[in-house]
Amino acid sequence: MTRKIAIITGGSRGLGANAALKLAARNTDVMITYRQDKAAAEEVVSGMVRHGARAAALPLDSGSVSGIPAFTLQVRETLEQWDAASFDILVNNAGMGIQAPFTDVTEAQFDALMNVHLKSVFFLTQALLPLISDGGRILNVSSGLARFASPGYSVYASMKGAIEVLTRYLAKELGHRGIAVNVLAPGAIETDFGGGTVRDNKQVNSFIASQTALGRVGLPDDIGDLIAALVSDDCRWVNAQRIEAAGGVFI
Repeated sequence: MTRKIAIITGGSRGLGANAALKLAARNTDVMITYRQDKAAAEEVVSGMVRHGARAAALPLDSGSVSGIPAFTLQVRETLEQWDAASFDILVNNAGMGIQAPFTDVTEAQFDALMNVHLKSVFFLTQALLPLISDGGRILNVSSGLARFASPGYSVYASMKGAIEVLTRYLAKELGHRGIAVNVLAPGAIETDFGGGTVRDNKQVNSFIASQTALGRVGLPDDIGDLIAALVSDDCRWVNAQRIEAAGGVFI
């Protein structure tokens, strides 16, 4: 089986780290990005290597497009080290959370969320497109909050809604190269995202579980396994789709 190569942004922790390890276990070499915590990123790299994969952690501030050219150069250099001319899978996962009532949102908060969740995804994908193999896969990460409304997430959810629209446009415009583009919308997952509220606050955890058809909140493995599946050849005919993985929350 030919080894594939993936890039996962925001792969030093949470869902990105879980997905990286799942892909490494499925015959895929992986580059992950991190913003500050190099030690955590290197720990994920070590885990991928234990699965027999080639792995690398590259710095990238997803809040600023100015670093994209340097990052793209690092990707090219890593590919050369791996004797590869291109990579096969891009998972745009990097994210951040800001919770604030609509009436209190500042321009700085708006811009921070837009830069990470929309602008960076748009221009990073654009910059990396020449390095993506024909027949490759792009998976963008959205949120269940783009479907249902929860007070305090108006900006975050709006950016995720924009990513869902962008996904369809990418699928349309890149289809001639055989590149399938989908968007995954996780529900509430037990990670450290947003300060770890879903994982650590028993009241929040219990409430979400009570509103979920399967009776619990999500776990990182629920999403990591699905990411690995969606970018695999088994899902080669899935394109331009929004896949929500939320256990049936708020239905």
